Amino acid sequence: MRKYFIPMGIVTAFLLLAGLVRHLHPSEVHMPRILGATYMTRNNPFFDVLHEAIEEVVEGNGDILISRDPSQDQEKQNSQILEMIDEGIEILFLNPVDLEAVRPALEACRKAGVTVIDIDTVVKDTEYVTAIIETDNYKAGVLCAQDMMKRVDSARIVILNNPIQSSICDRVQGFLDTIQGNDNYMVVYQSVCDGEFEVSADRVSEFLKLEVPFNVVLGGNDPTALGALAALQQAHMEEGILIYGIDGSPDFKAMLELGYVTGTSAQSPRTIGTIAAEKAYEYLNGEEIEPYISIEPYMINVENLDHYEVEVWQ
Repeated sequence: MRKYFIPMGIVTAFLLLAGLVRHLHPSEVHMPRILGATYMTRNNPFFDVLHEAIEEVVEGNGDILISRDPSQDQEKQNSQILEMIDEGIEILFLNPVDLEAVRPALEACRKAGVTVIDIDTVVKDTEYVTAIIETDNYKAGVLCAQDMMKRVDSARIVILNNPIQSSICDRVQGFLDTIQGNDNYMVVYQSVCDGEFEVSADRVSEFLKLEVPFNVVLGGNDPTALGALAALQQAHMEEGILIYGIDGSPDFKAMLELGYVTGTSAQSPRTIGTIAAEKAYEYLNGEEIEPYISIEPYMINVENLDHYEVEVWQ
């Protein structure tokens, strides 16, 4: 018969721990809760910072945060949410790929008793979520339009949109509402770019072949704005084009510092994540929480860039 030897240090530690647990009152034993998080993509550093902020709060409470990356695929995100439900999550921090097609996952969460905290971009069926925490995305678009109108008396504008994400839709709507009624500002092209750098670069490259004159680009987020910049630089056509993003990312601020872009309506993924996690714990502790929390954006441009750190998110 084979003999197995276990180091005595491990045995001693186990016995000591067992003795300690026996003498603890049940209320003193913390069984870690499991919380889940899913973001439309992890290809955007914004979501890395958002996740880190949530994780700090969760781990600070002695609990476990599990996460999934659906890579902009809503069917995959729905499937991954079901997996996390099976793993025992009590709270889901949800950043949906598609504001409508996420509904089956929302229904599954309700059926399983999982509380949904909607972050950064809002689902269509808000009755399935307990709280929404996002930047005032409409105002972010307004800020870009106001900055543009201060710089040029007229504009032919390219907009890089994504209709399945409410955050980008709201930003574009805020921009459009601000220029509405002023014939000096005209949208000459809109394209769906999925909030992705590569998609934006490809779409803008194709648009440039049409030789339609324009002098302003509004990206629905910073990656799409930077994708447009890449396409313009590739075609040696960036001169005289105002480029706006929305995020306040380190990458965009670095390009702003070099004079390649014009401005970004900034938001703080760390603030969104921290507030979302804190509200989740208030809810778990039986407190009533606000159903909607809006965080103010702010404009970063060449005139005020010195007030912000270029290398980090706000």
